[in-house]
Amino acid sequence: MTGADTRPVLITGGAGFIGCNIADRLAGEGHRVVIYDALSRPGVERNLLWLKERHGDGIRPLVADIRDEQALRAAVMEAKAVFHMAAQVAVTTSLVDPRADFAINATGTLNLLEAVRHCAFPPPLIFASTNKVYGGLEDVEFALSNDAYQPADEMMRAHGINEHRPLDFHTPYGCSKGAADQYVLDYARSYDLPTALLRMSCIYGRRQMGTEDQGWVAHFLISAIEGRTITLYGDGCQVRDILDVDDAVDAYIALWRDMDGVRGRAFNLGGGVENAVSLRQVIDHIGAYLGRAVDVQTAAWRAGDQRYFVADSRALSEAVTLKPRKPWRQGVADLADWLIAERDGDAAASPLRMKASAL
Repeated sequence: MTGADTRPVLITGGAGFIGCNIADRLAGEGHRVVIYDALSRPGVERNLLWLKERHGDGIRPLVADIRDEQALRAAVMEAKAVFHMAAQVAVTTSLVDPRADFAINATGTLNLLEAVRHCAFPPPLIFASTNKVYGGLEDVEFALSNDAYQPADEMMRAHGINEHRPLDFHTPYGCSKGAADQYVLDYARSYDLPTALLRMSCIYGRRQMGTEDQGWVAHFLISAIEGRTITLYGDGCQVRDILDVDDAVDAYIALWRDMDGVRGRAFNLGGGVENAVSLRQVIDHIGAYLGRAVDVQTAAWRAGDQRYFVADSRALSEAVTLKPRKPWRQGVADLADWLIAERDGDAAASPLRMKASAL
């Protein structure tokens, strides 16, 4: 990346949670950014307005669908880099409408790769993949302790799950994202395109519009703040290594900056074993912030829900330079402040922040 290159960075799904945080970082560094987004998810237009308020002409919105090949090709032709964040993101939605899920996640990604391939000088492309490509991990033996599943295997318990884990697509969402994942890697092999991808664990943070189907950390916080009951699907002892969005943005930009060293590679991205926590443990922590119990009910396990996923990010840390990851308790407090500030306009008086400072 050099200041002499005035072409914009293209972010598909740039009004979404991670996309808008990448856009904010890049625009703050002086890059022009094109936000390519269909604005189909409720609430994301607020992220776009926020970006425009902060960066003015440094942000150019392009309201278009990832399935629109002509619009996509025109946007790619002028880009110096592409961050591909556009997706259908919910397993539940994929089960209801698998055709639309495939068209957005798999065909949309192929459309983008073809647009990049037909550029005279193909821009680097970094893709947002998912830990769901590893399936349900049914063959892994787990033990339950302190409301959290842990693998019996000592190495997995110490480091998490690495990129050598066999792929095993579950649910239409897993299949569509898994197909896109493999196409991104294969276009580096077959066409020598500068592509790389991150298989993400659970990312959370500011500007996340958490729902029951996606963005569970924000969903839990929103529900607790508003006094609503949280439904845990399964027993709630599922473990995830949650990662603050600022740390995720660091990883995406690092891949762009060192594309020559990472092209054609897939990396696991998550908070690591130090940020591995179960759903019930997060709820207990939120309750401690609020000074009252959070109302919880349970329901049946959902399709494709892994009992445990902690990303072994050693390969990523060896490939690029990253700063230490934010501890999850601090990150949850930061998100709580943002959520309350969105409602009250006064994060400094947040009861969650006052509780957090004592923990």
